[in-house]
Formats: sequence, structure tokens, C-alpha cells
Amino acid sequence: MLQNRKIIHVDADCFYAAIEMRDDPSLRDIPIAIGGPENTRSVLSTANYAARVYGVRSAMPTSVAKRLCPALRVLPGNMHKYRTASEQMHVIFREFTDIIEPLSLDEAYLDVTDSSHFQGSATRIAEEIRSRIWLEVGITVSAGVAANKFIAKVASDWDKPDGLTVVTPEKQFEFVSTIPVKSISGIGRVAQEKLAVLGVFNCADLQTLDFVVLQKNFGSMAFRLSQFALGIDDRPVSVSRERKSISVEHTFSKDLPDLKECQTVLPILLSDLKKRMTGRNFESQLSKYYLKMKFDDFKQTTIEQPIKNKLSDDVFLALLQQAYERYRRPVRLIGVGYRLSPPKPLQLTLPFS
Repeated sequence: MLQNRKIIHVDADCFYAAIEMRDDPSLRDIPIAIGGPENTRSVLSTANYAARVYGVRSAMPTSVAKRLCPALRVLPGNMHKYRTASEQMHVIFREFTDIIEPLSLDEAYLDVTDSSHFQGSATRIAEEIRSRIWLEVGITVSAGVAANKFIAKVASDWDKPDGLTVVTPEKQFEFVSTIPVKSISGIGRVAQEKLAVLGVFNCADLQTLDFVVLQKNFGSMAFRLSQFALGIDDRPVSVSRERKSISVEHTFSKDLPDLKECQTVLPILLSDLKKRMTGRNFESQLSKYYLKMKFDDFKQTTIEQPIKNKLSDDVFLALLQQAYERYRRPVRLIGVGYRLSPPKPLQLTLPFS
């Protein structure tokens, strides 16, 4: 176990909503969320803490959120502003370390093990980063400091909003024993229910569970669960996060009733996909076509096909028909895209001397 590492996980508090409240102070004391209109199938990307009191949360349909909180003000959002704020945060991060792993616009791991700032104190570095972001970006962030990524991420959520939680190596086992299993990445509702049947609700319970039982119920995931339950996580902070696909998708306000209607919207999706690819030089990395389709009963299917020759929209048309034929039901979502292979290393031909 790499106990000598110093990892900081920084997570902005209700990021999109925080930017909107920063730019319009009249929004600060009322429940707001970022998302689409309630008369569509839009879901919320985030909500401020005034809205969360009512049970409003990210990924919730706007219509449901409005029922929970009739006074909720839903804003369309502005990705340009959010990206700018994210870039400002990363400028601050890079003053303390170059080993940064972004997870999203508002969240990142920082490895400050070898940083000389503040005599190498990860706690003081985290305090300074939080202070600088407040002064220069105008929003609050929460941070967790620990010897590995798992505990740092959990710690950043321990005292939200605007909190800092430091877990020293000496306190690591004590801290991890209190962590609820739902805080472990990959443990969703179904896995939580399976663990509850086994009498497991937090990492302390998981520590005492026979590994054979854990493996029987969770297969290859069992080892990772047992390691996290003990506070063991040797994953490095990865500077390079390779993009694996590029795609667009759309959830329709009304289900598309048949294949013909699906074929009608496909050119629009493909046009959006081409716009997304413009100027990004992915052409040499494209390896597969893929198409995703979600039906009115929420069943979902994905079809892929290797790219053999020149790109052709006709391939997507064929994939669309194959996907529809699997269930032959009204369609609520279609996504199209390309899988990417890793970029090929640059090869230099040196002249003979």
C-alpha cells in the first residue's frame, strides 16, 4: 500500500448552479436547477442546496423535480461559462502540481506527493486551492486529502458544501470503516440491495464478510470491494485520460412510433456528430461505428460494426434497422457515434549519418 502518497480530490459544490448564482446574486437564496423544460423529457444536470432540501437532485426528470418543488427555477445553463470556470480552476491546480486527473469539468484528482509548496503539506495546499478558487473563480469547492484516490474522493464529499476533510495514514482504517458501501464507486442500488441481504451496510461490515461469499455474489468485482473496504487503493493519478468514443444522442419529447420515423431523424443526428468531430482530428483513430437505441419500456440495445473502408452514413442506416428489429417498439432515444482506437505513436525516420 502506497501510504506515502498525498492525493487531493477537489469537487466543486453544485458547480453549474454555483456559476449561475455567482453571476446573478438574486438566485442565491431560491431553489434553482440546471436542465430542460418540464414539458419535455429533460433531466437536471445539477441543483443548488436550496433545491436539494426538497429532494431535487441531478439526473432527475425536470417534471418530477417541479412536483417536488413547485417554486424550483429551472435554468437552461451555459456550457461556455462552465468550461471557462473549469479552465480557471485548472490554472490554479497547475501551480501546485502537473499530476492532475480530471474526472469532469468540476472535479479532479491531484497528486501533490512531490510538491514543495507549503513544505509539502497537502492539507495547506488544499486550503490554498480552495481559497484561490473562491477568490478568483467565485465559487466554493470541497476537498478531500488522503493517501489514495478512493479515500480522498469519499473525504471530499464528507463535509459538503465548502468543506475540507483530511484523512491521515494513521486515521485511514478508522475512517474507511465508517464509509457506507454506497460510497464505493460501482456500487449502485442493485449492488446495495445484494449487500444488505448479506448484512453489509458499511465498510466495517464488508471487512468481516467471508471473501468466498463476496466472490460468489460479485464475481470479479469482489477483490476490488475487499481492497477498498480495507482502505487499499494503489491506482495512480492518471494524467492521460484517453477518449474512447465520440458520439451524440437525443431523447425525443415524444416516442418515435416506428422505423420510418427513426430513419427520418437519423440525418439530423449524423449532422450533429459531424459538427462535434470538426477540427478535432479523430479521423485516424476511428475504429467502429456504433448506434444506441432506447425503447419506450427503457430496454436498450447497442450495435457496433468495424470501419473497413471510407466512412459511410449508410452503415448507420443499416445499424438503425438492426437495432429497431431487436424489439420493434416505440423509441425514446437514439445515439450515434464512433469508437476510437488509441492514437498511433509518432515514428520518426532518421537520416543516415
